[in-house]
Amino acid sequence: MAIEVGSKLEGKVTGITHFGAFVDLSGGVTGLVHISEIADSYVKDVHEHLKINDVVTVKVINVDKDGKIGLSIRQAVDKPPELQRQPPRGPRGDRGGRPFKPGGPGRVTFEDKMSRFLKDSEERMSNLKKSTESKRGGRGGRRS
Repeated sequence: MAIEVGSKLEGKVTGITHFGAFVDLSGGVTGLVHISEIADSYVKDVHEHLKINDVVTVKVINVDKDGKIGLSIRQAVDKPPELQRQPPRGPRGDRGGRPFKPGGPGRVTFEDKMSRFLKDSEERMSNLKKSTESKRGGRGGRRS
């Protein structure tokens, strides 16, 4: 049986490591389920989710040239349609809101931000110079 990307298969867990689990698919073909592909939630320890000889349904997510097979348990589970696809992230990493429109009303352009940054930076540098020069006795400081 040929292993194709996207196919769902049943297999038996044959080994567990700190980075994932090895699953025997059929005919001596073994693939790896990476720890990030075991569950939708954070997996700290693989042993909390899988045991050796567990029968699991996996989805083939990649087959390398050298024969390594990448598997996923979390992608093999059919989810309700409203949970399958999340809306795309906005420009600030959020999920929603209005689309990003550069230079729109009330929007600050990169040049405006840069000029404000340079102005603030120059003010801070001059304040820093004043405070350090007065402590060192430079420019108008008293000497005894």
